[in-house]
Amino acid sequence: MYKIAVFVSGRGSNLKAIFDKVPKELAEICAVISDKKECGAIEFATQNFIPSFLVGSKEEKNICDYNQLIHKLKEIEINLVVLAGFLKKIPDNFIDTFENQIINIHPALLPCFGGEGMYGMKVHKTVFESTAKISGATVHFVDKIYDHGKIIAQRAVDISDVKSPEEIAQRVLQIEHELLPFVVWKFGEQKVVIKENRVVVL
Repeated sequence: MYKIAVFVSGRGSNLKAIFDKVPKELAEICAVISDKKECGAIEFATQNFIPSFLVGSKEEKNICDYNQLIHKLKEIEINLVVLAGFLKKIPDNFIDTFENQIINIHPALLPCFGGEGMYGMKVHKTVFESTAKISGATVHFVDKIYDHGKIIAQRAVDISDVKSPEEIAQRVLQIEHELLPFVVWKFGEQKVVIKENRVVVL
């Protein structure tokens, strides 16, 4: 069984999708981490008896720095870190510690519409203004460059008839709620492999 830590900054809809759709015998959410004390994801973790941690740079009560967090996640024996709407850049030492064990979901079809500052509605506004006819979601490995790691899986959605970035956001979120649990499920089955520098989902 894969033990998962999910990083979230907001309401946690992708966290809930993983929780609801991935069998616990394959992959279980064992920790929820946020940079915000009050958010839907932390509330969800509390309601479902999942340990939660606040991460930040300040040495305050109940707030970890990333070195402390690494220690805690190693104690839990986390196999996979899932960034599901986490809005802070992960430090290099954390990425080194969990190399090829950190994945992120991005609300567009990478390598387009990614990079520093491209998150949330900023992505959808840029896609809308580009007049692109297709958008979607991408799950990729996390490396030390924004939205740069190897792509694991993608799904596209038709946006040729949308009239606002908000419509794109709604359609892409539905795709995210399908794609991210699918990828986590495949990790739980140990069916995500890297072959000849490409990621293959078996």
